[in-house]
Amino acid sequence: MNRLLTALTVLIVLSLACSTTTTSATPAPLDLNAPSGSMLFQDDFTQPVTGWDRFTASEGTIDYDAGGYRLLVNSPETNFWSTPHKNFADIRLEVDAGKLGGPDENRIGLICRYTGTDYYFFMISSDGFYGIGMYSGEKALLLGTDELKSDHNIKTGLAVNHLRADCIGDTLTFYVNGTQVASAQDATLKSGDVGLLAGTFGQPGVDVIFDNFVVLKP
Repeated sequence: MNRLLTALTVLIVLSLACSTTTTSATPAPLDLNAPSGSMLFQDDFTQPVTGWDRFTASEGTIDYDAGGYRLLVNSPETNFWSTPHKNFADIRLEVDAGKLGGPDENRIGLICRYTGTDYYFFMISSDGFYGIGMYSGEKALLLGTDELKSDHNIKTGLAVNHLRADCIGDTLTFYVNGTQVASAQDATLKSGDVGLLAGTFGQPGVDVIFDNFVVLKP
């Protein structure tokens, strides 16, 4: 536990690598008049034209890949994230996420209310830890706890995990494989983009594939 917490603290005071473009929010969140339960956005990543970022450099890769969406992070102490350039307020996000390779000490997750600089994140690691937090002012802060927690519902190693994040009002709720693992309160961010996140601690080479991304109106 302390090892993971220390590594996270070192990471979050650094400038994180991000997607290659900045989100331009629409005049109003797209979900404002949507009925409860409606599908606001979905992507199975079979067509590489749905608005997600595409980037390849020595530091890693962000791109559509073989019917999924891949984040490969080749630098230590680094996060990559990507968004489809939307704007939502209250939403439910879901995705299937699996590790293709690299260390189990990693970060894999969802983000909501991304403003171009700030966002909420919901993350797991391939060795069984999780956390909810906010990235703001070039720093990240865990919400609801001061350290990452472990949970047996997280499948470790190369296994695929189904992640769900609810961003509703000032309540943030995180589910892994159908079980709620965490909830936190924060009223800082009201709306913004949604997206995917992968990151490294001290060891580079985290390689993650995402599929079946959906955004629902709660």
